[in-house]
Parts: sequence; C-alpha cells; structure tokens
Amino acid sequence: MSNNNATSVPEAYPMNGGDGTYSYTKNSSYQRAAANVAKTLIDEAIAEKLDIEDFSSASSNAFRIADLGCSVGPNTFACVQNIMEAVKQKYGSQMPDFHVFFNDHAANDFNTLFASLPPERHYSAAGVPGSFHGRLFPEASLHFAHSSYATHWLSKLPEEVTNKNSPAWNKGKIYYTTSPDQVFNAFAAQFRTDMAIFLEARAKELAAGGMMVLIMQTIPDGIHHSRIPTGIMFDFLGSILMEIAKEGLISEEEVDSFNIPVYTTTPNEMAELVERNGSFSIVKMESTSPWLKVGHIVNNTPQKLARELRAGMEGVFKTHFGSDIVNQVFDRLNDKSGQLINQLESSHRQGTQLFLALKRK
Repeated sequence: MSNNNATSVPEAYPMNGGDGTYSYTKNSSYQRAAANVAKTLIDEAIAEKLDIEDFSSASSNAFRIADLGCSVGPNTFACVQNIMEAVKQKYGSQMPDFHVFFNDHAANDFNTLFASLPPERHYSAAGVPGSFHGRLFPEASLHFAHSSYATHWLSKLPEEVTNKNSPAWNKGKIYYTTSPDQVFNAFAAQFRTDMAIFLEARAKELAAGGMMVLIMQTIPDGIHHSRIPTGIMFDFLGSILMEIAKEGLISEEEVDSFNIPVYTTTPNEMAELVERNGSFSIVKMESTSPWLKVGHIVNNTPQKLARELRAGMEGVFKTHFGSDIVNQVFDRLNDKSGQLINQLESSHRQGTQLFLALKRK
C-alpha cells in the first residue's frame, strides 16, 4: 500500500491473485458482465464528448489511459481495449500512441496482471501501485480515467462502527444493511470523504477536455439496502460468521469488531459530490441492470457464485479472522449457495449499477 499522504495509508484488500480455483482471474464473470453493459455507453460518451482538440497541442503524441482499481485481469484488458477502440473511431487517421496505466494497491498481484497482458496489444503498459484515494499521476497528464467496481471500497472502515461506546456500534453484524441509521450514516460519511478526495485528485490529473468513466454499484432511490444483491450477500456472509461464533470457533467479539468496508451510493449522492467538486461536468449518468438474470451471471451454478464471492471478499475476511476461519466461512457459503441464489432471485435488481461519465472542465 502506498499513498502520497504518509500519515494516512488506506487499507488494502486485494482480489485473490494467481490463476487458481478461487482466483479473481477465474472468478470475475459478474464484473465482466457489468463492464459489458457499459461498453456502448462508453462508446457514445467518447464519440460525443471527448474533446480531442484539447490534446492536439500535447508535447508528445500519446493518449494516456488509467484503469483505477484494475485488479489482476482479464477484465481490465477488455475495458482498456474497448476504450482504445472508441478513441480510434474518434481520432481516425490522427491516431496517437496509447499509454495505459494499470493502478491498484501495491498488495495487488501485479505479477499475474503483467504475465497475462494480451500479446497483441497496441499500447505501452505500466503499473502504478498506490491507492486512488489520493494523487497518483502528474498534473494534467491523463486523457481518460476509468474505474469499474472499485470505488465502492472505502479507504478505511469508519472507526465508530466497531466502538462499543459509539451509537454507531454495529454489534452482531458485518454490514449496515439492516443496522440502525447511525451505522449507515458512518459508512456514508466515510464514502463522501473518500469520494471528495478521489475527485479532487482526478481533477488535477486529467487534462482539460479529458474524461473519466466510473462504473459502480448503486441503489435506486426508495429501495432499502436489504433488498439489493450486495446487501443480501453481505448479510448472508454475516449470518454464517454468527453461526460459526455460536459454535465457539470464534468469539462474537471478533464478529463485532469486523465490518466490510464497502458502500453503495445513490445516483443523486454521486451527482451532488460531482457538483460539489466543481471540476467536472456530467456527460452521462445512467442506471443499468447487469444483475437482472442472476442465473445467467453465475452460469446457473450456485457454487460458481460462492467462488466469485470468495475471489473478491476473501482478502478482507482473512486479514481479520485468519485462513482457517476463511475456509470455514466460504466452505459453508458453498454448501448454502443454493439458499443464497434463491434470496437473490427475489431481490431488487433493476438499476443497481451506475454508469457515470465525467468531462474535465
């Protein structure tokens, strides 16, 4: 983990590395489907709003793309390729060289990422380790920034949710889904702080006329967190942990001191944060629905969903509980995955992904 602010190093829970059974490489079909839903929207935003005249006087003939929270692939390569193809359509014969920067925490498995770079790629690749909750690139050096399913991770867990003396103490739960308002408010405040820092950093790094696309989980206005897939999945994992605690394999205090540092925003909240920042205009904001067919996402196999959840969430569980308990949690999840699928099938899945295209003023 690295950050320009040495006094505040963000927590890092990278996706599972390598290419084994529980690796993110082999278990990220949902994230791929989410990115595919956004492809046409990215194409349209670039075609209509990317201001190429602002790049014509650049000192070097290079178009610089950053993928923030890239993980280990292969999804990041597909996203970058989609962006490049849309830019090529826009530029025509005036095509620049492409430089692509893959960013994630230093704990990310960059070895696997770079070992699996597409051999026929038409861009220069570089890794940029560090948290996107802070500056990463020189001023006005990027032309396009992209982040898919990464900005919902908080830079840190709100301290009050694990403090017994706080009204926001989240006793017996690992997420805010069905918790008192004080718990939700603590998560929301941390997200707003993180996103303000994120937008300020990107405003400095993007050239005028450059664009940023954020693809993130969202919750439609008026829908309770307990009804969307993310809330259901995290509650399910919490119930498994409490089951293990009741059997005496871990203490309930260990569960009380653990929360998943993830927040699901609303479209209105993101629009307000962008407006407050003041450096970007909203090119396009649209809620999409990659979760509409749960069975399709997980290839009709409940165990596949269990593996996908493990690939994305194992790191945060292992940091707190250790490997033995992690195996317990996800083995039980695998056994109960049919129950989870049934709950997800009855969830609210319309409009649970936000596509946000911003242009640097």
